[in-house]
Amino acid sequence: MADLLPGNPPLLRPSQMALVNRLIADLRAAPAWHGQLPVLLLDRCWLRLEVVPVESLATALPPDGSGEAPELARFRQLRAEGLEDWAAQLQCWEEFDLLPFQQALRRYWSRQTHGDDGWTLPAYLELLRCYRHSLECGVPHLPLLVLPRQGSGETHRLHWLQRPFASTCPSMRHTCA
Repeated sequence: MADLLPGNPPLLRPSQMALVNRLIADLRAAPAWHGQLPVLLLDRCWLRLEVVPVESLATALPPDGSGEAPELARFRQLRAEGLEDWAAQLQCWEEFDLLPFQQALRRYWSRQTHGDDGWTLPAYLELLRCYRHSLECGVPHLPLLVLPRQGSGETHRLHWLQRPFASTCPSMRHTCA
């Protein structure tokens, strides 16, 4: 899902490329990890590049945490401890009540059916971990999330940008198939 981008970022206009270069320079000058560090969101269909502070990323692009619901986590724990499905389900009903357990299952299966574009809570947490680690190691990388086209079945693609890029950019024809 993530890669270090060796060439220019995909489909960026010259003004966007200049913005990316400024953000990379600012990131290199950042003294420490903080919530205002930038994350780039690229909507390819509209060629829109949005800069979101890392502390607002979960609001701007909510990760799917339906599989991490406490009711489902407890069910998985009980199953791992050796309880059969029905016994684990009964135990969860007793601990959480029937309705919250059913709602958690419904949310989870709805996300499985309609998809989450690969933007799950573990993917979000991994982005935060890698971002912070790159900054603390002295080799900061700027995250660029390329959003999937609606209804395409694609997933979010995460690229890590670490150096300024050339001001030339590829042709922008046929960017939204």
